[in-house]
Amino acid sequence: ADAGASGPCVEDGAEHHHSAGELHLSPTGHLLVTVCLGFIGVMGIANNLLVLMLFCRCKVLRSPINLLLMNISLSDLLVCVLGTPFSFAASLQGHWLIGQMGCVWYGFVNTLFGIVSLMSLTILSYDRYITITGTTEADITNYNKTIVGIALSWIYSLMWTLPPLFGWSNYVDWQIAFPRVLTHSKKIINWSLQSTTVCGTLLCAFSCRI
Repeated sequence: ADAGASGPCVEDGAEHHHSAGELHLSPTGHLLVTVCLGFIGVMGIANNLLVLMLFCRCKVLRSPINLLLMNISLSDLLVCVLGTPFSFAASLQGHWLIGQMGCVWYGFVNTLFGIVSLMSLTILSYDRYITITGTTEADITNYNKTIVGIALSWIYSLMWTLPPLFGWSNYVDWQIAFPRVLTHSKKIINWSLQSTTVCGTLLCAFSCRI
C-alpha cells in the first residue's frame, strides 16, 4: 500500500515532468488513498508493536520460528514508521512534500524492508515445508540457522537497495518507468530484472528442495 500524490515525488510547480500519458487521481481518489494509508499505517504500527512487545515479554514465544515472525513484524513496522507517513502526507496534500532526496529515501526504505519481509516469508515457508514433509525434525532449541537466515535476508536486501544510493543504477518514478501503471508517490530501483531476480530466488529456494 504505497499510494500517494498525483505523480510520484512531484512537488508543486513540477508538473511539467509528467508525461502526457500519465494518470492522475481525482480529489476523491486522493481522499480514499489517504484514508486507506492512514488506516494501514495506524494498524500496522499498533499490531506490529504488539507482536514485538509480546515477543520481548513472553519467553515461551522466543522459538526459532517466531524469530522469523519477529523479523517480519520489525520490517513491516519500519515501513509503517519510515515510509507510509510520507505517502500519507502526499495524498493528503495532493503533491509530494519532501523533495527529490525524500523521494529517494522513500524508495529505499520501502524496497529494503519489503525485500526483507519477502525473504523472511520465503525462509519461513521453506522451514514449514521441510518440517511438514518430515525431512527433518523441528528443533526448537537451535537458533543458529534462523539467525543466519535473518541476517542473509537483510544482507540480500541491502545488496539490492544500497547501490542506487551510491550511483549504481537509481531510484526512478513508477510512472516514468511504467507510464501506463497507475501508482502514486512511489520510487523503484531502475533495474528491469529486480522483480525477476526476487521471483527467481523464491523459485530456486523451493525447486532445489523439490
